[in-house]
Order: sequence, then C-alpha cells, then structure tokens
Amino acid sequence: MKKKVLWVGIIIVCIFLVMGVKYYSDYKSYESIISSMEIRDIQIENIEDGAYTGGFDAKLVSAKVRVTVENGQVTDIQLLEHENGQGAAAEVIVETVIQEQSLMVDAVSGATSSSHVILKAIENALNNPI
Repeated sequence: MKKKVLWVGIIIVCIFLVMGVKYYSDYKSYESIISSMEIRDIQIENIEDGAYTGGFDAKLVSAKVRVTVENGQVTDIQLLEHENGQGAAAEVIVETVIQEQSLMVDAVSGATSSSHVILKAIENALNNPI
C-alpha cells in the first residue's frame, strides 16, 4: 500500500513539473511575441466594403475578429474569440477603434497585452484576411 501511495505521489509531482515547464516555455514565447509586436495603422478608406476575419495568437493571449467595412469606414468589429487570461477589460478597445477609425489608439489600462493582441487581430483582418 505504501509503495502505491509513493508511486501516485511521484506521478503527481512529475505531472506538475511537466505542466510547469510547458507554462514557462509558453510564457517566454508570449513575452517575446508581445515585445516584438508592431501594430501598423491601416488606410481604412482604401479597403473595399465587406466583412474581414483575422486573428493573432501570442501563446497565452489570442484573438479572432470579424471587421465590417462600409463606405471606407469600419462600421463593426465582432470579437469572435479572445483567450485573455486577465485581460477581458481590453475588449472595449474595439469600440475605440470604430470611433477613431484607427488602430493607433491607447491600450486599455491594466490590459495592455490583450489590447495589443486585439489590435493586431484587427490589423490582420484588414491586411491579411483569413
């Protein structure tokens, strides 16, 4: 019985170690992606009318959006997916993009990385739709 309990304990410790190493690896990759990410403004007036879907994955934070353009303006942005950890507050940034008609908007305080991931997803939708 003691051997069984010992083996179960060893297995549990190994599982936690593997999960910890994976999380650390994902976190380092996330940090690298976020620190090197550039968001470029787009010329919305040059985009044809339509609905464009795009996304961006930074490992721990990702987003997928559908952007609707009518008469040279962004009229709607639907956040189709947002894996965000603690950055759910960033989701309001889509309204700011619509109001400003620009990706060069301030990030949501306390949700900077999520804000940038959502902005990059919008940029990708309009520049490289999927």
